[in-house]
Formats: sequence, structure tokens, C-alpha cells
Amino acid sequence: MASNMTFTMIKPTAVKNGHIGAILNKINEGGFKIVALKLTKLSAEKAGEFYAVHKERPFYGELVEFMSSGPIIAAVLQKDNAVEDFRTLIGATNPADAAEGTIRALYATSIGENAVHGSDSDENALIEANFHFSGTDMFV
Repeated sequence: MASNMTFTMIKPTAVKNGHIGAILNKINEGGFKIVALKLTKLSAEKAGEFYAVHKERPFYGELVEFMSSGPIIAAVLQKDNAVEDFRTLIGATNPADAAEGTIRALYATSIGENAVHGSDSDENALIEANFHFSGTDMFV
């Protein structure tokens, strides 16, 4: 059974380029309820911990450096079929392949700076939400 929760981050370049409001608007228009939200900055250590699943991949160092380069928006979203529906809303990882009107097609600058993170499974959504928020910070 699909979960009704997912996790997202608006990444540093999208924050720096002033796309927070537009991306949050797309999330709202997509039928998601924001149940936790904060502006924060990841240290290199915390970014490395969050993306530890990619530690053996060649892009890991660049990813950690990028994700700790500036402020991010972390958010927990609620909706039926949240993970799958959010992955559809954000589009393909490579913005050149992302469907027209998706968040990444509209606001990403490259595959590495693809505007937003979206959980890839119900299990990871819970892990990622708990990485950024305590239970008392989520209003579900």
C-alpha cells in the first residue's frame, strides 16, 4: 500500500535563483499538503550523511559540495500516493528529459542542479523526513 507522505528539498541553486515561491505553488497546485517546512543549510557532513546511499558513485563528492553550498528548503508533503505523484510532478532527474511543466523542466539548471529532491520510495520518504524534522515538527 502506498504511503501518503513524501519528502522534498528545494536545492541551493533554485533557492538562490528565487524559485521557492513558484516551486511551493506548483506543489500546492499538485494537491499536496505541506505538513513540515523549513529554510536550513546542510553542512558538508550532514549532506554526506543524507546522500550516503550514493557514497560509492562518482558524483557523490560534487553532490555533497553542491548540497552544502547554500540554503535549502526541506519539506514533508502529504497526499494519497505521495511518492509516485511527487516524482511525476518534479519530472526526470535530467531537466532535458523532464516533461514540460514539471518542476525540473521549469526550474533546474542542469542534471546536477536539478532544483528539487524527491523521495524515491515510501521507506526513504520516512527516513528522509525524520532526518530533517522531529515528530513534533510535522503536522500530519
